[in-house]
Amino acid sequence: MLLDAAESQLVLVDYQTRLMPAIFEGPLAVANALRLAQLAQLMEVPVWGTEQNPSKLGENPADIKALCQRTLSKMQFSGVEEGLGEWLRPPAKPVAGNARSLPKHLQKSVAPTERNMIVIAGCEAHVCLMQTALDLLEDEFDVWVVTDACSSRTERNRDAAFDRLAGAGAELVTTEMVAFEWLRTAEHPDFKAAHALIK
Repeated sequence: MLLDAAESQLVLVDYQTRLMPAIFEGPLAVANALRLAQLAQLMEVPVWGTEQNPSKLGENPADIKALCQRTLSKMQFSGVEEGLGEWLRPPAKPVAGNARSLPKHLQKSVAPTERNMIVIAGCEAHVCLMQTALDLLEDEFDVWVVTDACSSRTERNRDAAFDRLAGAGAELVTTEMVAFEWLRTAEHPDFKAAHALIK
C-alpha cells in the first residue's frame, strides 16, 4: 500500500532543544523532520507535534513548531495517553440546527473526514516515538515510521525500536519515500517545490 496525501497526517515527536545534542545523528533527524513538515504543508497534510516535559527538555525548534497545527505538551511517553488520538481522529459532531425539522437520515452525527495514515517521526525512537506509534497501531491507525527522521541517544536503541515497530505492523519508510508517495507523479502541481525540498 502506498501513502496517500489526502489520507495522511504527520506527527513529529520530541525534537527538543535540550535533548537533541545527545541524540545519535540528531542534526540529520531534525533536518528531515523539518523537510517532512514543509512537504506536508505544501500538500495540505495536517502536522502535529509533541514535546516531552518541555520545562526540562525545552521546546521543539521554532521552525518545526511553526509548521505544526498544534503541539502537545506531555509527561507520558506516549502522546496517545495524553490526547493525541483525539487530535488525529476527532469525535463526530452533531448536525447543527433544529434536529426535529431535519429528515431522519440527516439527524445523525457527522463524522469528520478520516485521515487514517499516520506518518510519524521523532526522538527518542525507542521511548516516546515507539510508545506513541504502538498506541496508534492499537487504536487502528495505519502507522508509517520515517526512519531517517528518527533517532535515539544510541544507534542500537534506535534500531531496536525499528525492529519492534516493524514486527508490530508499522511500515518503515524514509523522507524521500514519503515525499514521492504523496506526489505520486512528476505531473503533480507541487512536484517542483517538493523536489526542491528533498534535493
